Amino acid sequence: MEKTIYPPALQLGKLEKVDLRHIWTHEALDFTQWLAREENVQLLSDEIGIQLSEVRAEVGIGGYQVDMVAEDEDSGRKVIIENQLEQTDHRHLGQLITYAAGYDASYIIWIVKDAREEHQKAVEWLNNHTGSDLSFFLIKMELWKIGESLAAPKFNLLVEPNDWAKTLQQNQAETREYTELKLKQMEFWKEFISYGESGGTPLRLGRKPRAQHWFNISFGTSEAHLSLTVNSREEYMGCEVYMPKSERLYQRFCEQREAIEAAMEEELEWMPLEGKKAFRIKATQPMDFEDEARWPHYFEWMHRTAVQMQHVFGRYI
Repeated sequence: MEKTIYPPALQLGKLEKVDLRHIWTHEALDFTQWLAREENVQLLSDEIGIQLSEVRAEVGIGGYQVDMVAEDEDSGRKVIIENQLEQTDHRHLGQLITYAAGYDASYIIWIVKDAREEHQKAVEWLNNHTGSDLSFFLIKMELWKIGESLAAPKFNLLVEPNDWAKTLQQNQAETREYTELKLKQMEFWKEFISYGESGGTPLRLGRKPRAQHWFNISFGTSEAHLSLTVNSREEYMGCEVYMPKSERLYQRFCEQREAIEAAMEEELEWMPLEGKKAFRIKATQPMDFEDEARWPHYFEWMHRTAVQMQHVFGRYI
């Protein structure tokens, strides 16, 4: 009988969970300050699918001190972040609602060490019984390491808004045609994310798809992001570098315009947006959004162009 030869055993590490208090001794002085750093805000943004901006730590609201406040970069809606490196309790749940009312927040993010079942169900209930302008996230914070490696953070999303239900609720009083368009936009971005992830994309596609005509992608700076757009009325799609407030970065790109346009395979529009203090550099292509059979073709162009923009513009950041 022929002897079976097995390949040498692979040496693999073992994941070990790290106690949060071994890294962040004090919730406000250690964890909140760590989370407020740009790269860590981006990790949280990628997990929840909302690009957070204007982040501030330890903000007074009325007679209370809120761990963090921020804005949704896309809509300008207000965000509250409450950190609790312990198990959830009634007091913090009540604080969240109080802070949300005092700050007129649209998104409430509760980051905890562990969540009691009754509090998880309470947050789910709030998402199901509030309007489309109020959404709750419950996140379990974890740290992991392999052997003697540095501890790595992991945001474990326990509860998130039901965007399909929220979208239907938001558009209940509007036309059926508009509602169907919004839901189709959400489906388009869901399928685009699946397309990118199936090919091992270098793009950061961690954002949650939303019922809107654009999808933003971070690419290494808080001063700009990539934005994909679909315009069903004028029948075109776009891929752009969008700078909401940075004239300095836009001018830097303008100085390299010749090199950038030579490296890109697409014709670019350079667009200062008057009155907004914003800037965009955009490529467009015709599309028929209603023709779902053509969606894979549109995904290919969007993905290829976004990857190229990330590479070319990334040289000058």
